[in-house]
Amino acid sequence: MNIMDRIRGGLYGTAVGDALGGTTEFMTRAEIRKKYGRLTEMIGEGVWDLEPGEVTDDTMMSLCVAEGILASPEDPMGAIGERFLDWYRSDPKDIGNIIRRALQRYEGDWLEASFVTNRDLGGFSAGNGSLMRCLPAALIYTDRERMETVTRMQSKMTHWDERCSEACVMYNRMAYRLLQGEELGLVLALETAGTPYAEALGGEPDCGPTGYVVDTFRWVLYILNTTQSFVETVQEAANLGGDTDTIGAIAGGLAGVHYGYGSIPEAYAGKILVKERLDELAERVAAYRREAGDR
Repeated sequence: MNIMDRIRGGLYGTAVGDALGGTTEFMTRAEIRKKYGRLTEMIGEGVWDLEPGEVTDDTMMSLCVAEGILASPEDPMGAIGERFLDWYRSDPKDIGNIIRRALQRYEGDWLEASFVTNRDLGGFSAGNGSLMRCLPAALIYTDRERMETVTRMQSKMTHWDERCSEACVMYNRMAYRLLQGEELGLVLALETAGTPYAEALGGEPDCGPTGYVVDTFRWVLYILNTTQSFVETVQEAANLGGDTDTIGAIAGGLAGVHYGYGSIPEAYAGKILVKERLDELAERVAAYRREAGDR
């Protein structure tokens, strides 16, 4: 499998997991079973009244991060921030509370906006909104240290809580290794070793699939470790209940990198409404990596 297939797989994997899970967001497992049996088709609808193949904030903010990095790879905070604000002004259907507050608080300094948001929320800013969008840093940068620096930075722009930054860095270390063709189960084990997240590889998490970054990441790891294909991964996320679009996007991103774009059915990939933007971005990411010496 070539690097382009993995890059495209990661971008589309995020979008597919997002669009599929958007249908069932905020529902319980029981409610999903009652209404759909098992959701396997990309039908839209849900709390956001989505069109089939329509994505939510998970994918749109990932695009902001990717396009911002490519616009200014040496110092991308400003370029990413401009795209966050442009997206926010477009009046999106779905935007998380922490991110909304941070964007409203922004007055020229992203870290200040993040800090003030955390203070306003009484220190409760450990949401999953920076984890859902961090994958592009791993797809773009060939230098691991630079990748980790930018991964942490994009998280701190809206999520002051260090648990968010730590989850983003761990996730992107996994993605970085999967891009090199390492085996998924081994990568999950190595990167979670010695952390509380390792428990998610041993059995179903004892927490709900909430928007708290620790809960979200535990469920992502569990799903990735107990499924055998891209399709199974995103369908498990979509039928989980809770924050299904974000868990689907995060799990789908890593699954897409591991299994490759070729593993994503046309019935999913072909329906994504921002597919032209994803295709263009994949080409630009691959070109950047070639220029950086990735052969």
